[in-house]
Amino acid sequence: MRFAQKHYFCKRKRIGLTYKALIKMKKIRAAVVGYGNIGHYTVQALEASPDFEIAGIVRRNGSVGKPQELAAYDVVKDIRELEGVDVAILATPTRSCEEYARQIIPLGINTVDSFDIHTQIPQYRAGMMPLCKEHGRVSVIAAGWDPGSDSIVRALMQSLAPKGLSYTNFGPGMSMGHSVCVRSKAGVKNALSMTIPLGEGIHRRMVYVELEDGASLDEVAKDIKADPYFASDETHVFAVPSVDEVRDMGHGVLMTRKGVSGKTQNQRFEFSMSINNPALTAQVLVNVARASMRLQPGCYTMIEIPVIDMLPGDRDQYIAHLV
Repeated sequence: MRFAQKHYFCKRKRIGLTYKALIKMKKIRAAVVGYGNIGHYTVQALEASPDFEIAGIVRRNGSVGKPQELAAYDVVKDIRELEGVDVAILATPTRSCEEYARQIIPLGINTVDSFDIHTQIPQYRAGMMPLCKEHGRVSVIAAGWDPGSDSIVRALMQSLAPKGLSYTNFGPGMSMGHSVCVRSKAGVKNALSMTIPLGEGIHRRMVYVELEDGASLDEVAKDIKADPYFASDETHVFAVPSVDEVRDMGHGVLMTRKGVSGKTQNQRFEFSMSINNPALTAQVLVNVARASMRLQPGCYTMIEIPVIDMLPGDRDQYIAHLV
């Protein structure tokens, strides 16, 4: 009997140690779809995250012209070529996010993206919801810094002063979404769109384009100003010999709200930051990729996700130090 008890306790101890080792070793396997500015910084953010491992990178050209910094990773044309992917981080242009998400969710892989056309987010979410539930997967959309982390701050500010006005003032700095939009226009070889805050949530767009040979600046400018990305803002378009000579990836935001808490007037809140645009977007994408593994099937925006789920490790450590 004594031998049996000793054998049982030793076996239980071995199982416990093995289980702990497995938990320690188990990491979230993330694939990065796209390798432009955001994809580049997403790889760096994943490398710095102890609870992730990179399953591979998906590029249009696959491993052809594979950058040296990706030497340690599988680089493929199709995510189906990668094994054991838990979540796909879509580092793709906004207007292709939904297409990729709809292809990947049925494969049993979560998706996260930084879709940034604010007015189209509710429609995108509604369209993805039944697909995610059908396949038991999670899609987190509009997860950059705005929309994204700024959305959380706006929601918090409004909760603190339910009656009032909020203003989001961007810049001055490079808008990635607007720049990508301009680069897609006929006659444009390269482009940079700068956002200049005018106050009270009003902005001016300063667009610098490197034109293709024979392209008309007037025609390009007309096309840019008609696009939904620019139609609501004062927009100026300039031709430059080289966009790289004027590029700066810095950006920032100042958010303010003045309102009423209960029946008390004149409550005022401010939030500001100065950032490297793609680096912060990439970090947010990694954060929500982590959170996606803790959510029930469905399509989410960031204001629907507990902030604590975006942090690595055990909840108790954050409750002890952040509350």
